[in-house]
Amino acid sequence: MTVEPATQDKASTYFEEARSAEVVNARMGADVDPRIKTVMASLVTHLHDFVKDVSLTSEEWFEGIRFLTAVGHTCTDWRQEFILLSDTLGVSMLVDAINHHRPEGSTENTVLGPFHVAGAPRYMNGANICLDGKGEPLVVRGKVVDHRGNPVAGVTLDTWQANDEGFYDVQQRDKQPAFNLRGVFESDEDGRYWFRSIKPRYYPIPYDGPVGEMLKTLGRHPNRAAHLHFIVMKPGYDTVVTHIFTPDCTYLPDDAVFGVKDSLIADFRHVDDAAQAERFGVANPFWLVEWDFVLAPKAAGSDADWSIETAEEDRT
Repeated sequence: MTVEPATQDKASTYFEEARSAEVVNARMGADVDPRIKTVMASLVTHLHDFVKDVSLTSEEWFEGIRFLTAVGHTCTDWRQEFILLSDTLGVSMLVDAINHHRPEGSTENTVLGPFHVAGAPRYMNGANICLDGKGEPLVVRGKVVDHRGNPVAGVTLDTWQANDEGFYDVQQRDKQPAFNLRGVFESDEDGRYWFRSIKPRYYPIPYDGPVGEMLKTLGRHPNRAAHLHFIVMKPGYDTVVTHIFTPDCTYLPDDAVFGVKDSLIADFRHVDDAAQAERFGVANPFWLVEWDFVLAPKAAGSDADWSIETAEEDRT
């Protein structure tokens, strides 16, 4: 005996150009997670609208498939080309922005970037994270406070940066010491921290792959404005993933990944004072930046406390 399917307007399930997104979204099962259903239905609708809006040709569709395939093939254990793609299209910054609405005056987030490495050495305040001695000496100091201005002790500050040639240690494994220009510090009982490093410089994001091809096609450069990375975290507070930028960098207005915010441009002072240099244990002259982080309390019901290990899992 033949069993007929449930009564249904079969014509309504067949593909039609005018109703393409509706037909595709109707295939989702009744027990699909509500959030997945919302996200995927919107994605399909916008994607189909995009194809119709630009009248995408078969050749252009295939070129898009080729591009995304190349992006996937370029990913390695230390290079995440899809994160790079997201960064250069401004998606990373947008996702971060809509997920981190903090009280006014709190330190703002920016992109994590693809070069964070878990397990960096933990140092006492005042340590020098420049292991090869190359570059203009820099002293970074400041304090961590809450949104009321009270010092916060025991805060973890994970910092990393490129060298004076514009490369991270993982990009020059044969030239830089492991964990060069990386370190993890902790704020003291007064919320203060400080360390020694070198003045950062601008550098190009990796542009020898498909994302680089895209930037060239769009007439865009691959350079990031000079910065130091920070992850600032303590249980009970919203984790800050951010940079501080040098004010004299040419690429501040058109950073390749849209990472610059006005509130994150710091004051790097050039100091020519032998006595101060001696106190800090750096060569004279040197650069000095004083930067305070303002933490917001973690909202009730928000995700579990973020960790350095979480960042590493997200990166890979």
